[in-house]
Amino acid sequence: MKAHTKETQATMTPKKALQFLKEGNLRFQNNLKANRNLLEQVNDTRDGQFPFATILSCIDSRVSAELVFDQGLGDIFSIRIAGNFVNEDILGSMEFACKLAGTKLIVVLGHTSCGAIKGACDNAELGNLTTMLKKIKPAVEAVTEPKDTAQRNSSNVDFVNDVAEKNVHLTIDNILERSDVLADMHKNDEVMIIGAMYDLNDGAVTFYE
Repeated sequence: MKAHTKETQATMTPKKALQFLKEGNLRFQNNLKANRNLLEQVNDTRDGQFPFATILSCIDSRVSAELVFDQGLGDIFSIRIAGNFVNEDILGSMEFACKLAGTKLIVVLGHTSCGAIKGACDNAELGNLTTMLKKIKPAVEAVTEPKDTAQRNSSNVDFVNDVAEKNVHLTIDNILERSDVLADMHKNDEVMIIGAMYDLNDGAVTFYE
């Protein structure tokens, strides 16, 4: 499989980009890989890059977007931060990726049993981590069940995963509310913005379509 070129990127649509990622994740689940020569892709991309998707995911070492979607060099922009939320710097990176570099899809990728989500659920405090986890607290508060405070912590796996899913949806809301550039592109069908969840148990990605 060759690296994407200006010509192949130009033929890409948001739906086609999403299908590429779905097919890549199916290969990953079945322990298959597209036939690609990475050193050849190094050479092919030395003068430029033409990725088709931008993926915002967690820093979790088990959730590498390039691997779980079976993508090569120059295929995707990968933005990673614990808890996969957005701030001005990440929004700026997304605007560059879509408006200037031509990607057609933004995926906000959460995952099950997320450590950052667990920390927010437990009100963890540690240096700069304390401030970071506050960005995830709205998702914790938005999940109303269970009401029993003894069940609203990291020991309740279902609660943690519900908060992780809510955090994905709130992040998409924040992208559209805080970036006029991306909101306009989304409105004009130039870019699709979609949430997804990676399951640590089996490697499957569920897209929220």
